[in-house]
Amino acid sequence: MSERNTDLPADRAWRLIDRHWTWLVAAAWLLFCAWFVYSRWAGIHAFALGDTDDNLRMSQVRALLAGQDWFDLRQYRLSPPVGANIHWSRLVDLPLAALILLLRPLVGGADAERIAVAVAPMLPFLLLLFGVSLTVRRLVDRRAFPLAFVALFLAGSTLGMFMPTRIDHHGWQLALLSLAVAGLADPKRARGGATVGIATALSLAIGLELLIYLALAGVATVLMWIDERDQRRRLAAYAATLAGGTALSFLVFASYANRAAVCDALSPVWLADALLGGALLLGLAMLSPGDWKRRLALAAAAGVAVAAFHALAWPHCLARLEGVSPEVQELWLSHVREARPVYRHGAKIASLIVALPITGLFGWALLAWLARGDRDRLRRVLAALTPAFAAAVLLLWQTRTGPAAQMLAVTGAVTIVWVLAPLALASRHAVVRVLGPVAVTLIGLGAVVPLVSDALPGKKQTKREIAISKANRQCPTLAALRPIAEQPKGMVFSFVDFGPRLITVTHHDAVIGPYHRNGEQIGDVMKAFRGSADNARAILAKYRADYLLVCPNSSTTTIFMAEAPKGFYGQLERGEIPPWLEPIKLPDDSPYRMWRVRR
Repeated sequence: MSERNTDLPADRAWRLIDRHWTWLVAAAWLLFCAWFVYSRWAGIHAFALGDTDDNLRMSQVRALLAGQDWFDLRQYRLSPPVGANIHWSRLVDLPLAALILLLRPLVGGADAERIAVAVAPMLPFLLLLFGVSLTVRRLVDRRAFPLAFVALFLAGSTLGMFMPTRIDHHGWQLALLSLAVAGLADPKRARGGATVGIATALSLAIGLELLIYLALAGVATVLMWIDERDQRRRLAAYAATLAGGTALSFLVFASYANRAAVCDALSPVWLADALLGGALLLGLAMLSPGDWKRRLALAAAAGVAVAAFHALAWPHCLARLEGVSPEVQELWLSHVREARPVYRHGAKIASLIVALPITGLFGWALLAWLARGDRDRLRRVLAALTPAFAAAVLLLWQTRTGPAAQMLAVTGAVTIVWVLAPLALASRHAVVRVLGPVAVTLIGLGAVVPLVSDALPGKKQTKREIAISKANRQCPTLAALRPIAEQPKGMVFSFVDFGPRLITVTHHDAVIGPYHRNGEQIGDVMKAFRGSADNARAILAKYRADYLLVCPNSSTTTIFMAEAPKGFYGQLERGEIPPWLEPIKLPDDSPYRMWRVRR
């Protein structure tokens, strides 16, 4: 009797965790949000939308609230009067716009926007916590999900997508991907297939950045059906929701520009593919022959049909989806840091990004081995593992896959701790019982690399690196841009990355931002600073520029000084100012240099 009573409190605690898991997830979300706001409080107050996309997102929301057409996503303060062609959708604008409309009468426009940029990015994090928790509960253990919170706390690349002021669309895409993986892990077949289909359709409405993982989720759904005929309900639900959800998303969110056969957003290209693929998969689910080899043959035929249709109908979408010219690729896109492989970012940064994905893969392998005796569970584990493995491998291609790779690794990391820590606690050796669980937790959750990295002394920066860091930090600030905003309204010719910030916090217009559909403008800006002064004058005249604005020592200038030291920017750096530029007096501590263009 005493032994049974000893076990009761622990058993009761586990039952409470299982019974009230949704409340625990909500509580964890509130704690994360409190930490996010605390850590970014200064940035919220300073309206520090550090990323170009965050700034443009705010300008897009403002345009919508000012009456711009729902389906017109051109940004008319970039390259006016025609405007810049932006490939996004309005879906992510909705929570920002709703928060601003709700709060504006209460606190005023400026504070409404500050609160909105703080709150909006944290909303999809609640969905992500639920998605990851569901996957852990369905594949590892119903009680293991709190470990996922610890793993996510150490997933710096993932958390960065949900921090206050990070208002762009990546957080919503990650949240929907977590729900898609939870759908793959769902033992209830129709519900799981519908979850994957709906999450895929909504993610496509936002953007195509996670297309590879979503496609693999679809492939995994088909493979589950090939392995077991009774998975036809999962396949049918996936097919119907994918086709229907994508069609609805296109009708509601596709902009005027995205109604053309473009490759980089939800357009007739991907709508047709989804409709054809959904119809074929629904047909396969209805047929569902008993022999797995026949199911495999039918699935292969459907895949070939969709691929052939895509290649024949949309041959221009077989190359890079951005569709940039070789010139723009060389002048601009090749210098985008997030488009580089992880190993090109230095050992410290690379290790922080890959630590969790690597340990997560080991955990996923362990989970698959443990599920080997349960065919249904093994099938779901392998399906959910597929996007995680792809994300980890794709880090060798582009660093921008880091947030998805870390998020998808969480279930594997939890498996390591949940399975191996009890084994260490049960050891006959005291040292193993004490140190083993700690070591398993630190290694399994990917905490070793951040701890070691923080303990090691950082690389000493050179004077040049310090100057670059200072310029990158100061130039986007409201204090630095206030004297710029005090100049009479005009067209400001500046670096590509400065355009979105300029139009968001000043009344000026700008030439362009880093948005690939506007290759002509991006190429012109890059060529203006790299070429001769006469060439720069002609390009500035083309855009009717009133001002020229540069931020000396910022990262962009390193490209010009390294690749075109005798070009126009190099002349400005050396003080060789052409007579058609009139200096504008800025405060002595301003990081900028500004000139009025004489016409």
